[in-house]
Amino acid sequence: MLGFIVAIAAGFLTPHLDKPVSGPLMAAAAKVIEIDRAETRLVSFMVALLGAGIVANLLDSGSAFWVVVGAVIGYFLTRLTGAARAAMDRRRG
Repeated sequence: MLGFIVAIAAGFLTPHLDKPVSGPLMAAAAKVIEIDRAETRLVSFMVALLGAGIVANLLDSGSAFWVVVGAVIGYFLTRLTGAARAAMDRRRG
């Protein structure tokens, strides 16, 4: 369960990894492989998912399936909460 929660946090933090983590990583990898700037968010998500997987393994908590599901939920968390708020507002009004 703790691995799932860590994965949600990793997915949520993905946009914040674009400049400090993915930028230097992509610059270093550009010498070997071509990476498009449009793939920055994807690289950030991969780094976050890798980090969540390592933490879940160190904590001996969570299967690979739940780590991936948690990261996907975390990535779309702001959109999901916005959709839920809009649905509740429609029900009230």
